[in-house]
Amino acid sequence: MIVMAHGLAGVKEQRLDAFAERFQAAGYACLVFDYRHFGASSGEPRQLLDIKRQLEDWTAAVAYARTLDDVDADRVVVWGSSFGGGHAIITAARDCRIAAAIVQCPFTNGVASTLAIPPVTSVKLTLWALRDQLGALTGAAPVRVAAYGPPGSTALMSSPDAEPGVRAMTPDDVGVAKEVASRFALQIVRHFPGRHARRVSCPILFVICETDAVAPAGPTRRYAAQAPRGEVKLTTAGHFEIYVGEHFEQTVTDQLAFLAHHVPVTS
Repeated sequence: MIVMAHGLAGVKEQRLDAFAERFQAAGYACLVFDYRHFGASSGEPRQLLDIKRQLEDWTAAVAYARTLDDVDADRVVVWGSSFGGGHAIITAARDCRIAAAIVQCPFTNGVASTLAIPPVTSVKLTLWALRDQLGALTGAAPVRVAAYGPPGSTALMSSPDAEPGVRAMTPDDVGVAKEVASRFALQIVRHFPGRHARRVSCPILFVICETDAVAPAGPTRRYAAQAPRGEVKLTTAGHFEIYVGEHFEQTVTDQLAFLAHHVPVTS
């Protein structure tokens, strides 16, 4: 069983289904979920991204997967992409029963990702986040900020490939909210999931985008080297290219090879 979830503001229809279909065709069952407050999951207010709650969602999803018929509770794999990749690292570090982990273009270092944001944008995001956090104390509606946008925009991701990349991985018939509660910007710089890699005892595959403008490759490579059973696959894809086209085909092929070696399909 492979438990799968997306990254920052992402939902399962944004190409996680494509990965799951390939895994399923190879004989693996998949449980793909949306975090609370997003997509098909419940939770108010909508579009509230909270790291602690999302990690709780991972724990709950793994626990639920282990209760399903025909699922070996000791052969559960966690698979996370982007911000969800960081969550998958932490989940694997906390749960010694996880059989293997796959993290692609993972968010591993809050400072590195914050420094990848233009300074003026960072200042604006901080001000919006403070306003939102103060409003939350009085029960005010969330102050939302764009999760992605063109360069120069006030968005959490504004690299040149962010807006076209998200559009390329989002089906035309799927309505996906673009904004998140801006208080999340206060959490990013203090979040270092890569530091947990040294405590991941299971095999873990890091798929690292060498030209990643959102989750810089340098820190992730250093963290991957600390994982006792870490493996690395480098790709020339950017942070968003990994979901589509030839980069998707190569990445899913590499991941299937990793799974076949460490968690082979059984009868």
